[in-house]
Order: sequence, then structure tokens, then C-alpha cells
Amino acid sequence: MLRLAAVVTAEIEIKKSRFIALLYPVTSRAEAMGRLTEVRQRWPDARHYCSVLLTEGDSGLDDDGEPSGTAAKPMYSVLMHKDVGNVLAVVVRYFGGITLGAGGLVRAYAQAVSTALQQAELLPVVKMERHTVSIGFAEESRVRRFCSEHGVAVLEVSYGEAVVLTLEVPAEQGASMLAGLNDCLHGALKVLDDRP
Repeated sequence: MLRLAAVVTAEIEIKKSRFIALLYPVTSRAEAMGRLTEVRQRWPDARHYCSVLLTEGDSGLDDDGEPSGTAAKPMYSVLMHKDVGNVLAVVVRYFGGITLGAGGLVRAYAQAVSTALQQAELLPVVKMERHTVSIGFAEESRVRRFCSEHGVAVLEVSYGEAVVLTLEVPAEQGASMLAGLNDCLHGALKVLDDRP
């Protein structure tokens, strides 16, 4: 799966109707709804604000008054064909006075999103996993140095009888990272749990 590196905007005109496509990288419905509100405020006199939301665990399609299946579904199809996720796609339509028919609308909305995707920088989605580990106080500086050198994020640290750290690493590197860290600590690493 791919994700957007940044917001992308593109505009096409078909039979005097303007179609403004906006693609936003998002991770939640709340974030997407905030973006949709911004779009409505930026183009307040548009006729339609059709949208598609695709995030892990949440999605939505909205034709916003266009005939059912003529806007969001073709937008969705383009995003799925390109394997893009964690995205809010919005196409703002200004009606130009000439009706396009159902087939014309389907082509126009798909073309608007396709045009925007042609300008987008798409990055691979890297699945991350977290590991909670326990170490002695004397090893903390070595662990932090190891994490810094190997691109491992330290998300949380707590201090009690030992130092407990929550680490985040790309899933395909999890096992080798834990083995390398354990080697660095001469076998003193305790893995408490791991979860995606």
C-alpha cells in the first residue's frame, strides 16, 4: 500500500464545469472531517463536495448530491487501483450549466482524482510494531545509542526497579533489532511484550 507524501491539488474543466481534486494524507475520520470543513470554507459557493475516506479501520464515500454512484465510487476505484490508503480525496464541483449525464460524471470524477495522483509523491506504507523491553539502569545509555544508530524510536520510558522502554521499529526489522540489542547488552535485555 502507498500513502501521500503531502497534500495534492489538481483542477480539470469539462463542459464548463470545474472539478477541483484535493488529496490529503489523513489517519482518522476526525482529521478527515476537519479537512472537509476547510474545503467547504475555501470554496463556499461550489455545488458539490464529493469525498472518499480510506484509513485503517475506517472508510466512507459521499456523492454529496450527485446521482448515486457517479462521484465517490469512481474516485474510490482510482484510489484502490493505485493502492493508495490513509487518504481523504475531495472533488469540489462548480456546475458549468451543461449536464454531463451519469457516464460523464463518472469519467469526470475519476479523471479529477487521476490527475491529482499524477502529481502526487507516493511513499510505501511501512508497518510498524512496538516492543516493550526492560533493562538495568546502567544499560540505558547503550540502549539509547543503539536505538539512535539503528533508527528505532523510543516512545516511552518508565523507571521503577528497572528501566522499561517502549520501542517502535518497522515490522520486518523487529526480530533482528531485538537480537542486535540483546547482543549489544550481552544478553541482559528482557522483552516484556510486543504488539503491532
